[in-house]
Amino acid sequence: MGITVSKTAKKYKTGNITAAFGSDLFLQGSTTIPNLLLKFYSQLGIDDSEMMLLIQLIRLRTEDKNFFPSLEVLYPLLSGSEEQIENSLESLLRKELIKVSDFFDAEREVVFKGYDFEPLFEKLSEVWACAKVQENQNIRKFIEVEQFQQASINLFKNFESEFGRPLSPMEIDQINSWSRRLQPFLVLEALRRAVLLGKHNFKYIDSILREWEKNNITSVCDIEEYDRRFKNKQPAKKKLQDTKENNKQNNKKSLIKSLYMN
Repeated sequence: MGITVSKTAKKYKTGNITAAFGSDLFLQGSTTIPNLLLKFYSQLGIDDSEMMLLIQLIRLRTEDKNFFPSLEVLYPLLSGSEEQIENSLESLLRKELIKVSDFFDAEREVVFKGYDFEPLFEKLSEVWACAKVQENQNIRKFIEVEQFQQASINLFKNFESEFGRPLSPMEIDQINSWSRRLQPFLVLEALRRAVLLGKHNFKYIDSILREWEKNNITSVCDIEEYDRRFKNKQPAKKKLQDTKENNKQNNKKSLIKSLYMN
């Protein structure tokens, strides 16, 4: 013998209305609204009344399987006037946040009309992607600032160690200026070269860095190539200087000789 289940109202004991409410609250389920939609709906050009309309459309779809609710169904669910609700619906369609599409019910093998939320979530994904890019840029900028600050601290320590004294505020500003224009390792290399030559002064280091900056030096390989080119130029430069000096001496001798001959 089968059991027939009929839709009947359950009788609750007097004074047990809280339990009845709790039972309905649990059994009638809930409508899930994506947090991203709640977070970004204003950026999609959706106002509060349109958002509430969207929430009701989603609820009717999930709870009542009503894909294409009429205005008569929507009116009692929203606080606005009939004209406002109709305008909100038309606005969502006009802004292509929702559209009317054909749906197919495979079980009943019927095609029916319904509100399609695909455009909404497509636009939402674009807004989310832009926000994600901005978030990643902010994170990257924060990391770069942290790295710059740490590199500056390391530079200060190296300079103080090599100079054997604390840095003055002007010297700290100078190091920060170099770090903003050039990679910290270039500043350290310029410091190393200055110390090897016994030139413990900021002007000499600045002259090295300006020369590197002028020649677009950005890496260790660039420095090595620059040094090679500089060394190759030296013999030719020395030869030219020697030639000029010899010519000068010869001219001087010729002048003296001419004086005695006269």
